[in-house]
Amino acid sequence: MIKVQLDRQNFEYDVYTLIKAFYPEEQVQVYEKLPEKEPEEDVLLTVIVLFAERKPEDGFDADGARESTALSVQLKNSGGGIVLEETETCGPLTESRADRREVKKVLKQMLYRLLSAHTGQKLPWGNLTGIRPTKIPMSLLEAGWKNVDIARYMRETYYTSNEKTALAIAIANRERHILKDIDYENGYSLYVGIPFCPSICLYCSFSSSPLHLWKNQVDTYLDALCKEIAYASGEFADKTLNTVYIGGGTPTTLEPYQLERLLTTLEESFDYSHLLEFTVEAGRPDSITREKLEVLRKHKISRISINPQTMNQKTLDFIGRKHTVEETKEAFALARSLGFDNINMDLIVGLPGEGKEEMEHTMHEVLALGPDSITVHSLAVKRAARLRLFRDEHKEMTFTNNCEIMDMMASLAASGGHNPYYLYRQKNMAGNFENVGYAKEGKEGIYNILIMEEVQSILALGAGGSTKIVWEKDRIERIENVKDIKNYIERIDEMIERKKRGLHE
Repeated sequence: MIKVQLDRQNFEYDVYTLIKAFYPEEQVQVYEKLPEKEPEEDVLLTVIVLFAERKPEDGFDADGARESTALSVQLKNSGGGIVLEETETCGPLTESRADRREVKKVLKQMLYRLLSAHTGQKLPWGNLTGIRPTKIPMSLLEAGWKNVDIARYMRETYYTSNEKTALAIAIANRERHILKDIDYENGYSLYVGIPFCPSICLYCSFSSSPLHLWKNQVDTYLDALCKEIAYASGEFADKTLNTVYIGGGTPTTLEPYQLERLLTTLEESFDYSHLLEFTVEAGRPDSITREKLEVLRKHKISRISINPQTMNQKTLDFIGRKHTVEETKEAFALARSLGFDNINMDLIVGLPGEGKEEMEHTMHEVLALGPDSITVHSLAVKRAARLRLFRDEHKEMTFTNNCEIMDMMASLAASGGHNPYYLYRQKNMAGNFENVGYAKEGKEGIYNILIMEEVQSILALGAGGSTKIVWEKDRIERIENVKDIKNYIERIDEMIERKKRGLHE
């Protein structure tokens, strides 16, 4: 266990996530003041972060222009002795967003240096704990910075490795090129959530439910969804729709007639005249049939995903993917035969029992199929996933990810003509790495970039949908739908009312 004393709660998330990056398996408990009579035998490390305001009248900041903040960070061992400590002075701690950012930057730099020295580790992404690291080089490119200056800034400010710095900058440049014709101010993208899956994978914590539990209520869910579509399309009628993404869950759990109903409703409700991309996440090979793919082709879906996650049958069986490697190959071949010319495949690094050899096998099998893009995910085992809920049942599991595997995946992707085009990170990610989308030229997923860079509004419909309205560069409002399917159906009028308030108030 790691105990933290932190007297400013508004920095709790930043401190907690950075410590967890160094100690992913340790429980981290944050206190405003450490308990006086708590057993210490299980405490591996104590971290103390203290803030002290310094005012000009107290003799600080001789020019009298600004107050300042003294930051103190200490690491104490299990016996209570100080192992390492640092003290720095930075700008004032006010309600100003800019001031808070400055204090946070100094705090994370100090904490990273101490934890790195104590553990002997250097994290690939340095002290960056957010999920969108490419936003930093993207914003600097927009401000006119050169690549070499951005690289120096990222290494000196966030301690990112040379490799991750180069990756982030390369992707930011490619994203900027792909998005050059996107209408940020009047344009928007549409997400539609179908929260059903054939079965729930052992590592999954998405808002999805096994189809067999809801088989008789899918049409009722679509009734509610179509009601939300009718309202939302009216609200956005004067805007330009650039991309559509139907995800989940697994949208192809819908029967052909249900897919037909949904896609027809969307076509009749939204203006597609400026549409650049329409993605349907077919996802699970065991949910794909010729009839469903024919419905998608009829409605001119331009991009689909067929996601094996791994091409090792033993792993598929263990994690609860109810399909075979051969079925993945058959589903892909079927989609190609029907004319789909932009197919993505998702893979996961760090699945239980898989190391470099297994990942190399998977990548060779996938490349042999010839997909147009490949998304390589680092396993993120969240609290809700059954891998954590039943960790005692699965003590023998190992989760392997390292620079060697990630570099190998990048190299193999490049050998197949795929180059990185978007990147994001998640909490509790194996090896503190990232998810990277690789694509052939012209086959990039535009929606994927837009949702990561947060430069365009995303209208999200369905259970668990999170609408993001970009009012201006630093102001994004979120309008959340409930995740529970039953609640979404019963409270659809409330979900619509939430959007009204969010859009107009």
